Amino acid sequence: MSLGTSEQRRVAASDSGECRPELVRGLNVWHAISIVAGTIIGSGIFLVPAEMMQAVGSAGLVYLAWIVGGLLSFFGALTYAELGAVRPYSGGEYVYVRDAYGPLWGFLYGWTWFLIAKPASIASVTAGLVRVLGTFAAFSFLPQTLMALHVTSQRILVINYGHLVAIAATVLITGLNYVGVRKAGNFQFAFTVLKVVMIVGIAVIAFAAPSGSWSNFGTSFAGAKGGMVGFMAALVAALWAYDGWNDLNMVSGEVEQPERTIPIALIAGVGLVAVLYIGMNAGIQRALPATAIAAASVPAAAASQAALGRIGISLVSIGMIISMLATLNGTVMSGGRIPFAVARDGYLFKALGEVHPRFHTPGLALVIQAAVAIVLVVVGGAFRELFSLTIFSEWLFYMVAASTIFVFRKREPDVHRPYRTAGYPVVPLVFIATAAVLLCYTFASNLRDSIGGVVVILLGIPVYLWFARQRRRRGA
Repeated sequence: MSLGTSEQRRVAASDSGECRPELVRGLNVWHAISIVAGTIIGSGIFLVPAEMMQAVGSAGLVYLAWIVGGLLSFFGALTYAELGAVRPYSGGEYVYVRDAYGPLWGFLYGWTWFLIAKPASIASVTAGLVRVLGTFAAFSFLPQTLMALHVTSQRILVINYGHLVAIAATVLITGLNYVGVRKAGNFQFAFTVLKVVMIVGIAVIAFAAPSGSWSNFGTSFAGAKGGMVGFMAALVAALWAYDGWNDLNMVSGEVEQPERTIPIALIAGVGLVAVLYIGMNAGIQRALPATAIAAASVPAAAASQAALGRIGISLVSIGMIISMLATLNGTVMSGGRIPFAVARDGYLFKALGEVHPRFHTPGLALVIQAAVAIVLVVVGGAFRELFSLTIFSEWLFYMVAASTIFVFRKREPDVHRPYRTAGYPVVPLVFIATAAVLLCYTFASNLRDSIGGVVVILLGIPVYLWFARQRRRRGA
């Protein structure tokens, strides 16, 4: 197997006796599983049952969407398990796309995720964290304005206490990742265990609701979209709740025994999440009829309230906070490795590819990622549009990255593969075909933001050409 550009330089530096700090493999299999499961489980499972019921109108079709979404995510994880086992390097999908299709496509992937997708995800999670905190009376002050910027009597920027909390969460979690991947991994494991316990507890409480009934599974919501359009909307919601399973591959360069650990973690992590999601949804369905689920802003909270009253709402809010913190940690951890890997190849500023000499983390890449996320937090509503335009580009690169498995199988038939995708070639083909369908659906249903996503990707081409020219001048 041929090493990528940054890996070649690392080996060359080692052979020449050059002392250069490098990333360390400090994440064990439990850390890896918690990165997969902990990053996937965010606020989605607490919120999307309402959206799914509004889309399809019956418990049976909601369950079908959860099952199909889980299978498709599992197919993606099986595909990525082979890719990660064969190419266990920082950057994950960036490495696969770069090695299969060339540095331009790799750069466009890294450009999109570094500039928008990861910072917008961080901003989205922290904004959600503030909203959940605001449900507690002690934090009722969060929406209060702290300062406002006016231009010609026009208020263009508002900073409130909630912004400060979101910024503080971003800084603290980034700081944790800055001082060591092992520390961040321990945090991820602890909070993932907590969130699993909370989800199981909420599901059990929902099942125990005195007003609940198994007959609720037979109820329906008359105002649903229905048809294939409705099912696709429910499936997209389910896939959004499952999103994040690919983050482990981005930190492959810091996983112990990656050829064994990555496949185990991806398969176990996605499987665990699917079981938890289906169990939670079953509790919600038993506690509430379809019309109540469709009308609830947070169906899990409504189900818990039916069992415990106001305490049930507080319990779900605490569970969402714990869940979001683990998701935030996994997102920060994985996101910082993308610009690091691109910079190591010479297609971003060299400083982004430096490893901290004491903590052995991509320190500057993490700091810049946090800075961009903080800007999006402060911008407020505008970042939501920025985040929505990444949906198209995310699924585009899921499809492109998954397709590299066929390139590598043909180009490198004799390479040792510690794990080979079960069900190959059907499993990756189904995942790629699904990604293509979802691309068409998201493009048609959100034309403006999808076109915006394409524009953002294309804007990376002149940036790539500039860095490629600088790289040639250096003789890299």
